[in-house]
Amino acid sequence: MRQVPERKTRGPRLDLREYLQILRTNWILIVAATLAGTAIAGGASVLIQPTYTAETELFVSIQSSGTVQELQQGNTFSQARVQSYAKTVGTPAVLQPAIDSLGLDTTPGELSRRVKASTDLNTVLITISVEDSSPVQAGATAQAVANSLIKAVDILERPKTGGASPISLSVITPATAPAAPSAPNTKLNIVLGFLAGLVIGIGLAILRTILDTRIKSESDLRRVSDAPLLGRIAFESDALKKPLLTQVPAQSPRAESFRQLRTNLQFANVSGHAKTFVVTSSLPGEGKSTTATNLAIALSEAGQAVCLVDADLRRPMVGEYLGLERNAGLTTALLGAADVNDLLQPWGLGHLYVLTSGQIPPNPSELLGSTEMQNLLSRLEQEFDTVIVDAPPLLPVTDAAVLSRHAGGVVVVVGAQKTRVQDLQKALETLTLVGATVLGVVLNRLQLKSSDAYSYTYYTADPQQGGQPDSATGQYDDEEPYSGAVASHSARAASKFPQKIHGS
Repeated sequence: MRQVPERKTRGPRLDLREYLQILRTNWILIVAATLAGTAIAGGASVLIQPTYTAETELFVSIQSSGTVQELQQGNTFSQARVQSYAKTVGTPAVLQPAIDSLGLDTTPGELSRRVKASTDLNTVLITISVEDSSPVQAGATAQAVANSLIKAVDILERPKTGGASPISLSVITPATAPAAPSAPNTKLNIVLGFLAGLVIGIGLAILRTILDTRIKSESDLRRVSDAPLLGRIAFESDALKKPLLTQVPAQSPRAESFRQLRTNLQFANVSGHAKTFVVTSSLPGEGKSTTATNLAIALSEAGQAVCLVDADLRRPMVGEYLGLERNAGLTTALLGAADVNDLLQPWGLGHLYVLTSGQIPPNPSELLGSTEMQNLLSRLEQEFDTVIVDAPPLLPVTDAAVLSRHAGGVVVVVGAQKTRVQDLQKALETLTLVGATVLGVVLNRLQLKSSDAYSYTYYTADPQQGGQPDSATGQYDDEEPYSGAVASHSARAASKFPQKIHGS
């Protein structure tokens, strides 16, 4: 038995190419986050009330007779005292007289939060800055605080025995009303908002990709399994209304996808031992029924004698897609109520026969795992070149796993943007437990713009040869239209290939 390919787990590391792919895929999110950051920063800059900062500068000196030694000592003494004077600026002894002189409606504690004093290293300069919403008020307050500091230092440094203070503070840069606000810095805020939005957008894109466990491309599939990729089925908007490849132009990407799947399946079964292929998926809605039906049609168009069996005994869809009677079919044959030859329904112009589901039973798993089912498939293998079995999804029920033991190989359909990594892992593990042979995986519903979707622009019809599709039917001029009705084809199909019905 063929060895089941080893599954891989999704790794957290991404290479440079994947990061570039993330940026390209999530460019709308990144642009939106960048614009949002820029807009928020610009809006905040407009809405925030402007703040004006006024500054004044004082020089600290010591009074002496002027000898060189006294000047050196006085300079050292002044530098040592400057730090203390700067800290004194925020005290009530300095701020309260300034408040009183200007008649401000505030307290020293509140004003101290808007007043700052700083000094430069190895200098005797003190810089006082005041912030206020009014430029005039900021300048007046800064000057008042400077004058108050001069008086406070004079009082603090005056000798107790009397006489003048040895320390003198002088204003060397008077405070003026600033012409422009110091905050907010609109240009800087917009640049920072732009960069912040860009970084947040890229971070969200990467986080979204890491947390998103959906399988979107072959690279995502390779993190789960090394199983061969048999086909990439392109998604078309009208696929729900026209699910069959005979309902779309022969040169369309979707039709070419199934022809490629047909070819790859033949390579996967190069030994030719497998004649029965079970088509299943992890969960419902991934397109396994349409894939099985279209694969059977594509094989029959290549000249093979194909039997399509609808073994989804819980939600059969093949009969509905092909317009066939499903009240009598697989379950009817398994119960022995009728011979399978009488239940096979021909379809289309090729050698395709369909065994619909029949009545839905209360015990599908028991019927599909029974000896009668195994014997039925063995009989169909003797009469047909290929038997395609549409099986239920693997995770909700065990029908497909049970049925895969009677088949030569299993084809797993993965719905792009729908199937999650953990679901596919569980599905493949289920097949491994029953010893099934996984021939490969089909990526379904791939977007045409995706890097993993095939582009078949080379295979275009030649207008000079009447290759334009009919606007009403969607068929090409040189194609004979198909119909799903049994009555319109049964006679021609039976005349072409009667031995497959009566040759048992």
